[in-house]
Amino acid sequence: MTARLADIAAQAGVSEATVSRVLNGKPGVAAATRQSVLAALDVLGYERPVRLRQRSAGLVGLITPELDNPIFPALAQVIGQALTRQGYTPVLATQTPGGSTEDELTEMLVERGVSGIIFVSGLHADTTADMTRYDQLRGQGVPYVLLNGFSPKVQAPFVSPDDRAAMQLAVTHLASLGHTRIGLAVGPKRFVPVLRKIEGFLLGMQARLGLTPEQCEELVQHSLYTLEGGQAAATALIERGCTAVVCASDMMALGAIRAARQRGLHVPRDVSVVGFDDSPLIAFTDPPLTTIRQPVQAMGQAAVRALLEEVGGTPAPHSEFVFMPELVVRGSTASGPQGQRSPERPSSPRRTDGAEDQTDG
Repeated sequence: MTARLADIAAQAGVSEATVSRVLNGKPGVAAATRQSVLAALDVLGYERPVRLRQRSAGLVGLITPELDNPIFPALAQVIGQALTRQGYTPVLATQTPGGSTEDELTEMLVERGVSGIIFVSGLHADTTADMTRYDQLRGQGVPYVLLNGFSPKVQAPFVSPDDRAAMQLAVTHLASLGHTRIGLAVGPKRFVPVLRKIEGFLLGMQARLGLTPEQCEELVQHSLYTLEGGQAAATALIERGCTAVVCASDMMALGAIRAARQRGLHVPRDVSVVGFDDSPLIAFTDPPLTTIRQPVQAMGQAAVRALLEEVGGTPAPHSEFVFMPELVVRGSTASGPQGQRSPERPSSPRRTDGAEDQTDG
């Protein structure tokens, strides 16, 4: 060790004590001197300690929960394109059941010297998760941005769709069609987007139908963000007399349509269904799905801008950038059992045949 310190010190033209301070990450060394020591390490063929390795200017990690739900590939595509235009290379890391965890993927990306990480629907969205993992990442000097889910405990920029407004759009649309028994199919209650969707649903039901939170309680069904989860939730809601079901994802909405058909009901004549995301190809389902379009393009680009500002040395504020979703009306919603339409509000959504609605998300 002493011989190595002496070699490095001689190469860099500094004292062995200075080399030791640099290798141990101690303060009190001028930036130019620190660079001379690191250059000496490289010239002599010594491997830099992990904490001293220069981060690649070209790599940015993107961690998603899975790729089965089409919204995640859509987000990955937008983020990847935005990073590529700025000269960076995205590294996609996907969690799979029984596979790598978010922490393991994060560690892998950090070891590869990424310039920053974008987390999509990660543990930051889980109100029961330990948020100190993000503090530790910040301590390692790795900038990051978080999509879909906000925590006041994490000092970082967040990017989210307005889940509350989304549910109010859906309820307003269905109430205007004459539905008075509207159900909500959502994921597990511990997730921030779920809690926000429930809040928006309750606000919409109160404003449009005069229902209290207590009256709405049996109209909310928790399940999984899958086709099977949507089917199970919708089955329960239909059994409780719901003539319309708002779902927290398009995959859940497809399950809701299946649930209605298995009971011999027609969509939308007997049961109306609203999805969430406006995933690619969802306009071409049978029937074409009325859904809340998540502003994927704007959200993905905002996440990249916020991250690259941090990478460039301008810390983004600890705040949440919230993007307004859009109701896209197609063929899975129709008049309720009363057969009467109340007037739509001035912000009436446009009805489309779906072909021109193909977007990145």
